[in-house]
Amino acid sequence: MSYILLAVPFFFLLIGLELILEKVRKTDYYRVNDAVNSLSAGVLSRATGIARRLVPFTLYALVFEHVALMSLPDMAWVWVLAFVLYDFCYYWNHRLGHEMNILWAAHVVHHSSEEYNLTTALRQSSSGLFSWLFYLPMALLGIEPVIFVAVGSLNLIYQFWVHTRHVPKLGWFEWVFVTPSNHRVHHAQNQVYIDRNYGGVFIVWDRLFGSFQEELDEEPPLFGIRKALHSWNPLWANVHVYSQLAKDCWHAGRWQDKLSIWFRRTGWRPADVEEKYPLPRADLTRFRKFDIPLTATTKVYCVIQHGLTVLVTFMLMLSVDKLALGQQWGLLGFVLLSSFSIGALMEQRPFAWWLEGMKNILVLAVLLYLSLPAWLMAGLGLGTLLSIGLLLSIRIKAPVRPFVQMEEQPRG
Repeated sequence: MSYILLAVPFFFLLIGLELILEKVRKTDYYRVNDAVNSLSAGVLSRATGIARRLVPFTLYALVFEHVALMSLPDMAWVWVLAFVLYDFCYYWNHRLGHEMNILWAAHVVHHSSEEYNLTTALRQSSSGLFSWLFYLPMALLGIEPVIFVAVGSLNLIYQFWVHTRHVPKLGWFEWVFVTPSNHRVHHAQNQVYIDRNYGGVFIVWDRLFGSFQEELDEEPPLFGIRKALHSWNPLWANVHVYSQLAKDCWHAGRWQDKLSIWFRRTGWRPADVEEKYPLPRADLTRFRKFDIPLTATTKVYCVIQHGLTVLVTFMLMLSVDKLALGQQWGLLGFVLLSSFSIGALMEQRPFAWWLEGMKNILVLAVLLYLSLPAWLMAGLGLGTLLSIGLLLSIRIKAPVRPFVQMEEQPRG
């Protein structure tokens, strides 16, 4: 059983509380464009996860049924053992996710935000294909698939609260568990912090295996990745490192390099590619956050549209077993289109206004076609009409040229 869906309302409640703290303490840890981008990446991850969820679970179940060395009972001590073992496997999954090109290409989504708040926790990858391999030892040891899924969801839920800057160091707790302080280190791109603190729940793995770094008062974290994303498009966030790897693979002269680049240390490039197509190195002394100014109306519109996308994703997740395959793909297609379109609007792309208009008209047409409960029909209809009104009130003008940050070198 996965508890993630049950925890989502509490995630948004805590985000609301953090926003209240933002006002009370007069901090600037939130930007609408960055927060919407993080939440859009999370929605994409959940929606696309439906399409690929069965493969890793089925493989885990096959190993458990046919290769397991023993069968552990469904007892409290087994759950505790499974919880600890899952975090141990997660540590190595996470560590390799930073140390191998193809794994970093998937994990980079989570690190692409230049802010650090609770929405960052929801900025998850939609393309992770190999993570399940790290958990097969649990199947070999006889951890039932149901227990595996349950402790995995609890592990992920725990990790949500550590993505905040409002919680200071927590004394003795820092020695055993992952906390906001030592996880802020993990999201920083400062040289002293880079590729440290991989634990999900327990920080003891980092202390044992030499990857721990304490947050230093004299070195405030700079959040983000060294090859900055420069985009609010969550689809591009999921593929931009794959794209660079594919280009380097194509340009490499030796077949050995074409094959090995995917499994080399993160940031490694063939010598001939590095010489012909160099990537400028990061200069953190000149670091500035990527930003494109938005009007208040545009911000409100994007928040409403994201809420609509979240609602559609929830409908997909809750009703996936009752929907025909065509309906599932239709809803997934809407989530992909909406996430891309909102990102384009926040980047002030000229086509985004027209794309959003067509999308809202399509939503109204679909609402008239579907047989939905009256309350849901009314809510979606009013939200869509409000969105159209806001969209019409936004003047179409030349896009503001965004601040262009220096091209930066990948991690590694």
